[in-house]
Amino acid sequence: MAEAARKFGTVAAETPLYREAPNNIEAEQALLGAMLVNNDAFYRVSDFLKASHFYEPLHRKIFEVSAELIRMGKMANPVTIKTFLPADEKVGDMTVAQYLARLAAEAVTVINAADYGRAIYDLATRRALITVGEDMVNIAYDAPVDMAPREQIEDAERRLFELAETGRYDGGFESFTDAVKTAVDMANAAYMRDGHLSGIATGLRDLDARMGGLQPSDLIVLAGRPGMGKTSLATNIAFNIAEAYVPAQQADGTFKAANGGVVGFFSLEMSSEQLATRIISEQTEIPSSKIRRGEISEHDFEKLVACSQTMQKLPLYIDQTGGISIAQLAARARRLKRQRGLDVIVIDYIQLMTGSSKRASENRVQEITEITTGLKALAKELSTPIIALSQLSRQVESRDDKRPQLSDLRESGSIEQDADVVIFVYREEYYLKNKEPKLGTEEHIKWETDMNEARGKAEVIVAKQRHGPTGTVGLAFQGEFTRFSDLADDSHLPERFE
Repeated sequence: MAEAARKFGTVAAETPLYREAPNNIEAEQALLGAMLVNNDAFYRVSDFLKASHFYEPLHRKIFEVSAELIRMGKMANPVTIKTFLPADEKVGDMTVAQYLARLAAEAVTVINAADYGRAIYDLATRRALITVGEDMVNIAYDAPVDMAPREQIEDAERRLFELAETGRYDGGFESFTDAVKTAVDMANAAYMRDGHLSGIATGLRDLDARMGGLQPSDLIVLAGRPGMGKTSLATNIAFNIAEAYVPAQQADGTFKAANGGVVGFFSLEMSSEQLATRIISEQTEIPSSKIRRGEISEHDFEKLVACSQTMQKLPLYIDQTGGISIAQLAARARRLKRQRGLDVIVIDYIQLMTGSSKRASENRVQEITEITTGLKALAKELSTPIIALSQLSRQVESRDDKRPQLSDLRESGSIEQDADVVIFVYREEYYLKNKEPKLGTEEHIKWETDMNEARGKAEVIVAKQRHGPTGTVGLAFQGEFTRFSDLADDSHLPERFE
């Protein structure tokens, strides 16, 4: 019995009863000491380290107070910060004031600050990973009846993505100070950027002026009747953004778009080859019908080859899965963002997507609601604008003025509600072309005047915008190349004499 007890004692000594979460108190002390002696140490870690990354609660408080003082331009040292910390709290035998003095006395050089900060950040990430892993295991053991394994996988993937992107997955409250700082940073970035846009430039001057570019985490619905050119406008914008892409390295070694962006294009209607043919046609000014039939000259072929070589370098990625579900789309978008980066998502088009839940698939309106809600949530999660194309109902055709309205959106309730921006594409030329009166009549002369006025022009109607004015933007449209471009200003036109 004694032998067994002795062996049990040995086993107990060798195997701790619990495992402590990964932490490094010494690294935290060294970093805080360096900060208290030389405030410049804070700026070496401020772009990636937050108070929540510290393991010891007192260290969190010290870092938080010091950071606030330093940002305000004040001195943070053991004397100035002790008044903001609990005086009666003990650290072993020491008071908080004595502990602060000890931290400063044993401080290391500022040179090592970034290394200590990185170690603290990495350990905090490992602790968050453990929490996600434990939750996954516990939910898998005691799965609720209404939670399918697929849902658990999606939830775990979302939490892991958040952790990989931001170092935290809780998605809890952030202080208003942080929100204000982000807003001011955005305004500063807009001021510094060409064209003074807060969002990503579409490459269409007047549309950018109206919208301020594509804003992060916005759901932008681009709608129109068949033949209006909504896919053309989407491919034009996608190409312009990808072509303008200029990467800039961040402090943590990752890359972020300084201009333009990486585009993920979900083409549910057309194959990737058809989409590529369209974009090549737009850029080379060779009609896509001629490209498909091979009716091109040697000079045209050289243009095609040169264009394809340029396009191969563009950060434009196409997913041609038909009938993709909102859950699959979200998973693929997260993966693309992790592997290649992702600044804009384009979806062609909403009505070809499917919902994930069984209940939604029984009711089309419910299914569209799930899709649009999911797209808005994804835009916020990835902090990426999503351009989602949508069809319009046929009631447009029965009106004299065929300009679309918000009520024309199919299954409009949820699309109109969830979208931050709703844009309609309208071309008067399309409708006039089909209404040609008999040649030689008075109506034909009037029709010809109207046709000349409408030819090569398109209207982009901004019908809803949460953070800007609504209104109509005029664009030029070249039908044979399916290309939208800016209309020339009157000031840039040749002089006309009446």
